[in-house]
Parts: sequence; structure tokens; C-alpha cells
Amino acid sequence: MNSTEAPGAIPVLEVGGSHVTAAAVDPDRAGVLDGTRQRLALRPDTGAEDFLAALADAANRVLAAPALRGRTVGGTWGVAVPGPFDYATGTARYRDVGKFAALDGLPVAEHLAPRLRCGPARLRFLNDAHAFGLGAWRGTGGRGRRLVAITLGTGVGSAFLDRGTPVVAGPSVPPEGRADLLAIGGRPLEDAVSTRALAARYTALTGAPVDGLRGLSARAADGEAVAQVVIDDALHALGGALAPWLAAFEADTLVVGGSATAAWDRLGPPFTAGLTARHPALAALRLAVRRDGEDLALLGAAEHAVRA
Repeated sequence: MNSTEAPGAIPVLEVGGSHVTAAAVDPDRAGVLDGTRQRLALRPDTGAEDFLAALADAANRVLAAPALRGRTVGGTWGVAVPGPFDYATGTARYRDVGKFAALDGLPVAEHLAPRLRCGPARLRFLNDAHAFGLGAWRGTGGRGRRLVAITLGTGVGSAFLDRGTPVVAGPSVPPEGRADLLAIGGRPLEDAVSTRALAARYTALTGAPVDGLRGLSARAADGEAVAQVVIDDALHALGGALAPWLAAFEADTLVVGGSATAAWDRLGPPFTAGLTARHPALAALRLAVRRDGEDLALLGAAEHAVRA
């Protein structure tokens, strides 16, 4: 961000499967302005009206924040949302993905902009994993020439950045630049490494239910061998699936975020072992684990807005 041209504050929204966060980013220090963050709950089965109302409410609370008094607020919003989504037109495409089904086909940009209290507003949408990656790239001061960002939570998100620009096509990246479209053993990657997949495998082996990755990690920490084996197998497979793409992309930096990073002491060793088993040279890769994923996504959304 060029502080000589950027506005005093850049308004942003970050939408997750269970929340929406709005904030204003200070372009001079590349961080969220204190006193501007607003976080509201969202339900995966929310309807269009409730969805739009929540986003507008969070955004308008930011615009009314005392911390913005005396600052110039930019008229372009960066909006990070999970896919599938038509980012160019601002239209939701949530069909058969287990979330936001009622929003499929909703022109979010068209209906949200008039609800914002800042007059005419331009909304610039981007993928939430790309927002995290852009924020991570900004956080390195642009030192990561070829940076790959991975988010691990309910699923796997990814961004392949060449000098801060997402790469979504070409022989050095997965289809559409999406790690979730890769396969492991002939099956979709998320059938092996998503939270639901790990929980299902544990139940198949033990006959007992488990509260997702959090529950698995807790059981592994308590010394339960089956829980650790499930984690080890999945994360080793993920590292092996990503390794050839990191090598092809000539990545120099790998940033990992998402809710799964809370258990990285359990997940990290098998993941890095999977990476280096396929490509020993990846041992030299700079690996950073960032638990402040929301902050980075907000920063990345602001970067996207400024690039407008």
C-alpha cells in the first residue's frame, strides 16, 4: 500500500462460515485500526435478508466508530468471502457445498452497497484464502517472492502469490490455484484431510464420535494412539500432495493459517515430514504458522481494495 496515495482508513469485510467481521485498516502501519473491529455471528443456513443485514450492520458500525473521527475513509471496500463465489460480479454461487445454500445466485454487491451509510460505495470481492495470503505477503514486507498460503480448518484453502499477485492458472499451480481440487489416492483431497474426514476416520476405527479436529487433538495430547495416527496419516498425505506444487511454483515461503493452527504442535511434524518425503529440498522452505488469520485476511482485503 502506498501511504502517500491511500486513504486514511480502508474499510473491509471478512465473511466466514459462522461470522462476519468488519474493520478499518490503517494503510500507514498495515494493521487493523483499534476500536473499529466489529464481529457478528452468521449461520450457515442464513437467508439472504439476514445475511445482507448482518454484513451491513457490521460495516455501518465500523463507519460510526469514534476511532475514525478525523480520518478519511476510502470509498472502496475490500470484501473477503469463501467460495464458490463470482468475485468479479459479487454474486454468491453456494450450491451443494453445505453452507449458505439460500444465497446461491444472490447479487451481494448489488444489494449490499445501498445499505452502507457512506454514500456510493464500491465493493471489491476476493477469495478468503487469497485475502489471507495477501495479508501474509504484506506482513513479510513483500519479502516472499513466491509465497504460498494454506488455510486449514473445516477444509483447505490456498493462495499462490508471485510478488503479491495471486496465480490461478498455469503449469506451476493446481487447477484454479486451489489445493482443495487436488486428489489423494484418487479421491478428492478434502475427503482425506478436512475436519469431517478426520472425524469420520476416527469413528470408523474406534466406533466413537469425536468433536472434529479439536477433539482429535485433545485425545492425541492425552496419549490416545489412534487419534494421533489419524492426524499423522492425514497431515502427512496433505504435505505429500502439496509438495510437488510447492516445488513447481518454486515457493520460497509457506504460510499456514486457519483454526487448525491451534493444534500445530500435533499437526506440524507429520505435515512437514510429508513435504520433505516427496521433495527433500523443501526443508529449506521458510515456514510460518500464523494464528492471527482474521487480521491477515482483513489486511489482505484492504490491499485488494487499494489495488482497485
